[in-house]
Amino acid sequence: MTIGEYYELKIAREVDFGVYLESDLGDILLPQKYIDEGYKVDDLIKVFLYKDSEDRLIATTLEPYGKLGDIVALEVKDSSPHGAFMEWGLEKDLFVPKSEQHVPFEVGQRYVVRICYDHKTDRLLGVGKLDSFLSSDIDNLRGGQQVNLLIHRITELGYLAVIDGEYSGLLYANEVFEPLTIGDERKGFIQKIREDGKIDLRLYNTGVDAIDDNVKSVLIALEEGNGFLELTDKSQPDEVSKILNMSKKSFKKAIGSLYKQRKIAIEEDGIRRID
Repeated sequence: MTIGEYYELKIAREVDFGVYLESDLGDILLPQKYIDEGYKVDDLIKVFLYKDSEDRLIATTLEPYGKLGDIVALEVKDSSPHGAFMEWGLEKDLFVPKSEQHVPFEVGQRYVVRICYDHKTDRLLGVGKLDSFLSSDIDNLRGGQQVNLLIHRITELGYLAVIDGEYSGLLYANEVFEPLTIGDERKGFIQKIREDGKIDLRLYNTGVDAIDDNVKSVLIALEEGNGFLELTDKSQPDEVSKILNMSKKSFKKAIGSLYKQRKIAIEEDGIRRID
């Protein structure tokens, strides 16, 4: 057993200020404020283990935004000369030492960190330097594969994203048609795995599936516009991106598909749904 994980533990005994739970680490206090009515001795209860503000091992039924080993986006609640304190759903904030910050963490901003165990202090802490935790073993990945992305850094080239909590890849800025910030989560696709093992990503699929998704986006926009959308194949790319979050090329393919299906009419100043 270790802190930073969930366990189902048996209630050993009741006290005025809570209950004690049996564990391999000895009896652990679950404070009264976390106990629902009806629990009694010998009942099993799911709890999360961590150290409180006085460094005591304690259990809680609160669910933090991540457990040991997870990579999560958290907001900085406070800071000190030694590091930053991040809100993660528990009464005690997650501390990120200054030495573990890849950039200086600022109060009110979100950053992506890995929840780690510090053997020296026997505490949980956050680590913003993710490179050593991300795998280079990409044998299970392939081009076109759908993945979960967590934006963790913005560079001149684009957006670095954690892939499925295990790998790192890049979304190129000129291929992203929606605003993204650190901590945003998106579904995405592996565009290419390069010879050096680096991974290129995209937010949108290609081929028939992509056209279908873009067609749906156009139809939704038409619905919201009472059947009319003030965009044509002559509209500027930034107009298309602003309204539909897609490239002009994708937009033209989508309206071409809808036109062939006789679902829209293309007029001089926009497209109109045909009921």
